[in-house]
Amino acid sequence: MRHLFNVFGRIMAIERLDGRWASYLIGADGKRGKVELAIPADLAREELAQYLYDVYHEDASPTNGDVFEVQRH
Repeated sequence: MRHLFNVFGRIMAIERLDGRWASYLIGADGKRGKVELAIPADLAREELAQYLYDVYHEDASPTNGDVFEVQRH
């Protein structure tokens, strides 16, 4: 299952593959690029948004100040 998140204005896809989380940035053209992000394998789906917030909080701005799930497939 793929989960899409708005991470301080950037769209990130997180997928569960072979018992691990894989992460990708989604470009304006819809193409995705692999992100080298170590997400603990035992992290629950419900904890992904908070984890992404903790990792990327320095990217917050007055207009993009949060991380939230935008879609699940």
